[in-house]
Amino acid sequence: MARDNDRSNGGALARIAPDSRRRPDPATEGLAQGLGWFSLGLGAAEIVGGAAIARWLGKPELTPVIQAYGVREIVTGVGILGTQDPTPWIWGRVGGDAVDIATVLPALEESNPKRGNAMIALMALAGVTALDVVCAHNLSEAPLRPSRRVRSDYGRRSGFPESPEAMRGRASDFEPPLDIVGPQAMRPWTSAEA
Repeated sequence: MARDNDRSNGGALARIAPDSRRRPDPATEGLAQGLGWFSLGLGAAEIVGGAAIARWLGKPELTPVIQAYGVREIVTGVGILGTQDPTPWIWGRVGGDAVDIATVLPALEESNPKRGNAMIALMALAGVTALDVVCAHNLSEAPLRPSRRVRSDYGRRSGFPESPEAMRGRASDFEPPLDIVGPQAMRPWTSAEA
């Protein structure tokens, strides 16, 4: 439709339908990819070592919860790495970080002998949450860009300055110069009598 409008208006450009995906800067794309790989690694560690992490926090009863969080991390990591727009998956990481923090907070109680470990875990979660929020915000604010540039449409052009009928016969008296015809040694041989 846009192409027809451009032609009817005498325009020389054909517009290609824009792709509504956001195109973040390379640093944000790299951070998103890094967070995807981090999710995969963290998820595997939580599934395999969930019991050890729960004991380290002083809350061994959290073992199945931590392992479930590991599955969530792996699904999120696959989502981030497997899509062209990781924005919703990164926001999912932000939500997961909030759940993780809420899960670790009870480990700060005075009666927990591993309270210091829980504090270290909360500081690490706060740092990762900050990265996730920055990445999600940058992805959400990235400009919309078309997947391909607007290209020129020369469909109505012939390449001639005038119509073929108006130019017919214009070069009928043209004699090419001898140096254009070719060097003397390559010209057809004719006898001097001819």
